[in-house]
Amino acid sequence: MEPREEHAGAYPFTRGIYPEMYRAKLWSMRQYAGYGTARETNRRLKRLLAQGQTGLSIAFDLPTQLGYDPDDPRSEGEVGKTGVSVASQADLETILRGVPLDGVGLSMTVNATAPAMFAFAAGAAAKRGVPPGELRLTIQNDMLKEYAARNLYRLPPEPSVRMAVDAIEFGCRAFPRVHPVSVSGYHLREAGADAAQEIGFALANGLAYAEAAVRRGLSIDDVAPRMSFFFAACCDLLEEAAKFRAARRLWAKLMRERFGAKRPESWRMKFHAQTAGSELAASQPDNNVVRVALQALAAVLGGAQSLHTNAKDEALRLPTPSSAALALRTQQIIAFESGIAKHIDPLAGAYEVEAATDRLEAEALAWIEAVERQGGAVRAVETGFVQSRLREAAYRDYVAVQRGERVVVGVNKYADVPLHAAATRRGVSRSAAAAEEERRARDAVRRRREERSEDDASRAVEQVLACASRGENVMPAMAVAAASGCTIGELYGALAAEFGEYREPVSEEVGCL
Repeated sequence: MEPREEHAGAYPFTRGIYPEMYRAKLWSMRQYAGYGTARETNRRLKRLLAQGQTGLSIAFDLPTQLGYDPDDPRSEGEVGKTGVSVASQADLETILRGVPLDGVGLSMTVNATAPAMFAFAAGAAAKRGVPPGELRLTIQNDMLKEYAARNLYRLPPEPSVRMAVDAIEFGCRAFPRVHPVSVSGYHLREAGADAAQEIGFALANGLAYAEAAVRRGLSIDDVAPRMSFFFAACCDLLEEAAKFRAARRLWAKLMRERFGAKRPESWRMKFHAQTAGSELAASQPDNNVVRVALQALAAVLGGAQSLHTNAKDEALRLPTPSSAALALRTQQIIAFESGIAKHIDPLAGAYEVEAATDRLEAEALAWIEAVERQGGAVRAVETGFVQSRLREAAYRDYVAVQRGERVVVGVNKYADVPLHAAATRRGVSRSAAAAEEERRARDAVRRRREERSEDDASRAVEQVLACASRGENVMPAMAVAAASGCTIGELYGALAAEFGEYREPVSEEVGCL
């Protein structure tokens, strides 16, 4: 390892993307929230802002993420369960009522239906009088990782990725403060990836989106500054801090050396971190407070631009208001009491951190090259290459925990109950309140269908389908559909009828790295 003379804010940004880092501006504290109906989520978002949160992140339920309306029989039992139900632009307007869209950054974790949700958000902002240049929005819109890890997809990879790039192009051309893709390593890590795989596979996906956008006629210097990333923050404090430094440095090199980007803004990797949900334990959940504090500290030491901290009880259920508040207070104590924000890359020069940064950069680059040997990121998920590598890594970690080679306090060491008993799943009954929320969501979408012009809605759906079938950018048609009151189920039902519904094939035999 050779000594380096590097400064934050200067290429290749190992030490951070801004010269003063948190001395000038703290990271955004962006807690993930969404449950039940649009009205409930609106109240929750306002409460988080009142508690000192500086950014908002909306969670959507599974029907919304897959393109089913709440009155679709396939949605039964899932409406409002893992996030808020959004069937149309009107629902998103309700969620955002009273939220300052031109003053607070908004993030939406949605992928398969991201083009429609982008159109809903743009339409809701326009009705509020927020001009396109003032809308601050980040849309996850990372379909490649859905096929690799998260599995919330409906259409086949080719049309899904193409429409994701439609949203990227639309955002780059019309919404200067929107990040139309947030490339996610987080879900890869949660599916089993190690630190190097998390970086490598995520950056390989980012390269695929950048290349596709450039083929649309956009300059890399138009596209790269609008891309953001999303990583997990795990408990291995020094390795995780090094991981973020390595990802930042490698992305800067790829943008400047491979793509020929000229603007420093194109070389800077902006990333959001979330503490690792997979490292939370259901047994002895108070221990999770310490885990989350370590994970959050790793993200801050690694130079995150925004951060979500999980609540201690999320291995058991959705967080209670008090545990969610404690998770936010964890960030605030790190920011204002630890003294870390006074220092720029405080771990710089530490041998273990610098060596881990070099190692992870090299290993991540090797994984990018392995994906490219498969024919690129789309082909690598179509063949099952990425999925197989994640499953192998997940199994290795599972065996290590079962054998006690990796200690998890309260689970395989200092446990109240044996490991096999702690792993027993308990059924969770569905509450009457949840059933009532689902009924209200069904009634609301039916009422809105009755209130709109059916002819306008039908024409709008047909236009979206025509654009998608011809390979044209669907976003202008999606914007018209949103304004016409079309629902997520109508739009994606029509697209699924055209392109088919995707099922993951049995993996082909692929070589290891």
